[in-house]
Amino acid sequence: MNKLLVITVLVALLALNAESFRMPRQAEEEKGTFTRITDTVKSYYNSAVDTASECLESIRGMKLEEKAQNFYTETKSILSTYAGIFNDQVYHIVYPQQ
Repeated sequence: MNKLLVITVLVALLALNAESFRMPRQAEEEKGTFTRITDTVKSYYNSAVDTASECLESIRGMKLEEKAQNFYTETKSILSTYAGIFNDQVYHIVYPQQ
């Protein structure tokens, strides 16, 4: 009889502990119109940002910044040479040698 009582108490404790480990069900939230609209806008925004990022990465892959910097440096050196020549010509026109 004592064994039966001990087994019953152990089964009852096991049942109570097992029930406490159950995960409560989460009720599905019903999305309203405003929530659906904001989710759609957010998805479009994220898609646009991802596309813009991909475009920027492809532009960086072409090394356009480096090409533009080289073009600026070459143009600056060429223009400074011609500006120096023009400056000399104007100087000799204004102050002719005697």
